[in-house]
Amino acid sequence: MLYRRSLLAVLALAPLALSGPAAAETVPFTPEAFAAAQKAGKPILIEVSAPWCPICKTQKPILAKLAEQPRFKDLVIFDVDFDTRKDVLRQFNARMQSTLIAFKGETETGRSVGETQPEWIEGLVEKTL
Repeated sequence: MLYRRSLLAVLALAPLALSGPAAAETVPFTPEAFAAAQKAGKPILIEVSAPWCPICKTQKPILAKLAEQPRFKDLVIFDVDFDTRKDVLRQFNARMQSTLIAFKGETETGRSVGETQPEWIEGLVEKTL
């Protein structure tokens, strides 16, 4: 009986042990969440995108693939909608959709506009570490 309970407990916890490190998280931009991530010294990527933008649609799977990598597990990706968040665009001086802005804590470490080369986007994201 004890063996059966132990076996059930191990089987119940196995998915947690096998899941590996958590992926980077993508969240909608809020000033409070951004300030908290900066204060915590987190690696941050601002992603300015629009649903109608073909370049943005190309960037999203690249960013999703990078977010799965263990070295980017602490990365916070803030999604900024180009059409509705003009206040945030002014704050970051972002004039176009498909803009990516990298931060290491409170310091901006780089930005790109319209980039679709996976290795170049990865290089930008690496600057957040």
